[in-house]
Amino acid sequence: MRFLSPKLAKAALLPFLAAALLLYPGCSNDGSGGGGETSSGGGGRRQFLSMGTAPVGGAFAVVGQAVAEVLNARKGDANWKMQAKGTKGSQENIRRLAKGDLQLALSNSAITYFAVRGESGWEQKYDMRAIATLAPNVAMFITTADSGIKSIADLKGKKVVVGPAGAGFEMFVQPLLAAHGVTYDDFSPLNATQSGAVDMLGDGSADAAFLGGAVPTGSISQACSTHDIYFIPFGDAERTRLVEDYPFFQPFTVTQDKYPDLTGDYAGLNVGSMQLITSADQDEQLIYEITKLIWENRTDIAAQHPAGKAINEKNAARYTGTDFHPGAVKFYKEAGIWPETESAAEPAADAEPAADAEPATEAAAEPAAQE
Repeated sequence: MRFLSPKLAKAALLPFLAAALLLYPGCSNDGSGGGGETSSGGGGRRQFLSMGTAPVGGAFAVVGQAVAEVLNARKGDANWKMQAKGTKGSQENIRRLAKGDLQLALSNSAITYFAVRGESGWEQKYDMRAIATLAPNVAMFITTADSGIKSIADLKGKKVVVGPAGAGFEMFVQPLLAAHGVTYDDFSPLNATQSGAVDMLGDGSADAAFLGGAVPTGSISQACSTHDIYFIPFGDAERTRLVEDYPFFQPFTVTQDKYPDLTGDYAGLNVGSMQLITSADQDEQLIYEITKLIWENRTDIAAQHPAGKAINEKNAARYTGTDFHPGAVKFYKEAGIWPETESAAEPAADAEPAADAEPATEAAAEPAAQE
């Protein structure tokens, strides 16, 4: 019998040892794909999930980070790692969800509404689904008290700030104006941040500005502290028609105590809530588990930003124009908060957020839910 030298024997065994190591489950590659695995249980491969938020400075980034921390800290046997990623906001988030670059995202519900329909500037229909309706975004036109502007119709011929360039504000500003018989062609539309808009009102380079977010909004409070501000009212009939025609519009009364220049309660509008969304083809069980964890740990999210208070029985499953993902629907039905008395496509008649659902402060002078 012929014997191999120790050196040759070791070389001959290496391929067999390598094959055995690959078969041993503890040595498999964790992978780093973008949520391609459909099982989130502890026995499957680890999922790396990404959530799109918005630039630092507004509420999206803070709320997104809070949600990600909850999903990582309270996941139990689920085998995932959630990361909140800063983006340019709603429009980028929707496009990246469609491409599979993101698995979850925050968006303004008005912007999502038009995206799923391929309208108002969207080049195609985006198959998005809602997971949770979050903080209201209460916005209105304001002007200086000596401007002579008393109604939305009076904006004709004026210089009006309609939001930052490329932010998608036109998706809710244009329908709002149209209900009052006004279009962008009737005035000079200007682009600026909310704090920039306040400066422009002060130096006369703008006659009016569309501002808002969580209540009270920092930019509107700033404007009231430096100028005498007039809150341009919505027409009663026009406001009612907007709520009837667009599910993302919702009545919202701003009480007189919220801003020093208000002379009475203001009949305002939630022009598009912050919402958590995903793509329609995302795994049902994954979205069920995510929805459940967010709901069960909503107080932890609210501790990091007041917008978390809107994750409540009245608001979380409220329809804003985008169908809910089946995984979210499954959980809401189990939790007893799915609006069974309504069709899946209609908001509840008393859907205006309760006082404890209203974010009490704003992290910056930028919008909470317009991003």
